[in-house]
Amino acid sequence: MNYFLTYTVYVLVLSILMGISTWKLFKKMGYSPLFAFIPFYNYFIILKETKHPKWWAILSYLPIVGPIMMSVFHLYLMKKFGKTLFKDQILTVILPFIYMATVNYSKDVELEDENANELFLTDEEKNAKKKDTFLGSITFAVVFATIIHVFVTQPFGIPTGSMERTLLVGDFLFVNKWSYGYRLPMRPLAIPFLQGTIMDTGQKGNPKDDPKSYVDGVKLPYTRILQFNKPQKNDVVVFNYPQDSVHTAIDRKDPYVKRCVATAGDTFEMRAGRLFVNGKPETVLGDQEVQHRYTVTTGSQLDIPALYNTYGFLPVQEVQTNNGYLYGFQGLTDKTAKEIKALPQVIDMKEEVSPKGEAAVYYRDEAKTKIDTTQSIFPINKPWNQDWYGPLRIPKKGDVVAINAETLPMYQWVISEYEHNSLEKKDGKIFINGKEANQYTIQQDYYMMVGDNRDASLDARFFGFVPEENIVGKPMFTWMSLQGAFADNSSTYQAPFKIRWERMFKATNTGEANKTSYWWIAAMILILFFGWEYFVKLFRKKKTEDEL
Repeated sequence: MNYFLTYTVYVLVLSILMGISTWKLFKKMGYSPLFAFIPFYNYFIILKETKHPKWWAILSYLPIVGPIMMSVFHLYLMKKFGKTLFKDQILTVILPFIYMATVNYSKDVELEDENANELFLTDEEKNAKKKDTFLGSITFAVVFATIIHVFVTQPFGIPTGSMERTLLVGDFLFVNKWSYGYRLPMRPLAIPFLQGTIMDTGQKGNPKDDPKSYVDGVKLPYTRILQFNKPQKNDVVVFNYPQDSVHTAIDRKDPYVKRCVATAGDTFEMRAGRLFVNGKPETVLGDQEVQHRYTVTTGSQLDIPALYNTYGFLPVQEVQTNNGYLYGFQGLTDKTAKEIKALPQVIDMKEEVSPKGEAAVYYRDEAKTKIDTTQSIFPINKPWNQDWYGPLRIPKKGDVVAINAETLPMYQWVISEYEHNSLEKKDGKIFINGKEANQYTIQQDYYMMVGDNRDASLDARFFGFVPEENIVGKPMFTWMSLQGAFADNSSTYQAPFKIRWERMFKATNTGEANKTSYWWIAAMILILFFGWEYFVKLFRKKKTEDEL
């Protein structure tokens, strides 16, 4: 409800600005000046008068799409009053309501006689008109793609190996934003297609100084509509990284993809690198393979390119010793581990498992005074590591949890960041929203998201619970797969570039070993698109010939 109330306020403010800056222009077009103040209808009139499709008016106030369309409609209106110079167009886009107001209140502004202009167009003016038509086509192609990107599906690339064998580095997916209900945009004024920043400036001081792709001051509260499903155990899920401190907007935080291994109310545990939920071993799906890390000692150097061509993975460590070589491997299945152990060069091979009771805590300085919470195990006061973890109960909406010095590291992000309360520790006491508290009621469901390649995955064991409000959706299918698309900083060997044709247009979330390919749907869409364009051009050509 707060979302739509805030959205309505923004629409009314923009409509008032539109009315104040254009009411005289509406009067000159033969309409009541009051129509300039009416949301959607004011742009409907502009489209009608400038001979453009009137239904475009519904796009004028949509999040992210709206600002683009408003700029286009403002340009149409200014052109209607003869403001066609490049400086007029720039001012209309950059300072819309200010520039339109100067035109609105000037004494000499008059409507252009479009019919007269059509009869006496010079060749230069005809070329300019063709250019406008071309730019208009490009603009609406961008708008259409933006609508799909914002309201339907979003492309997502896999840059790391945390989900190997299920999702490979270089897989490019389409994510269904309606899988768990549609999360309405929270920063409506933003550059299309960009996630959080316009570019990485490489500033080592503070990534928060990188230019943002959105206006943080114009914001809407979290709201999800038509939520008929919630993430289930074993779903592969795309979500926004919860502890991204660079972006305050939830939907602008970095996107991650992991497997949902435990849902709200479940108990998650790792025992010697094996995953348990509610005390039972995990269910391994057909498209999933249990993987572990190993240390391999060899008498001579391994043929790394040959290993990659055979198995599709690389060692993360290669060290020459007095007696041969020492390799570190991640993501080995039982089968591949057995095959590597059988290589003639291999002297010894053992699985690496962190000792039980040894806490995985990392520091940001050499003095070990500042803990790096993004790399340390969650929560930092438990003697856990990535192989021996838990048991940990995942918070569920309505849970009443005890708040004290022991439990606070587990729930402080939930209380202060995810559920937006003030949290303070003073004189050995804990205050929530200014009141002393020894318990707290959880306001939303949380999930445990863990990578399939668990020894090479920065996941919920490190950053903690994933709030429901951070959920984006489910990956639908792999539309492109490029080996070598992303540099592997963990290895000295770079995989050769190639297209993995066998992975393209295959569903990603079925849980089956042999996934269905949807290449025929992609082919049909391309045929329809180009076929439609061909027949439209043919029809227009025939119509022109008949008129002549």
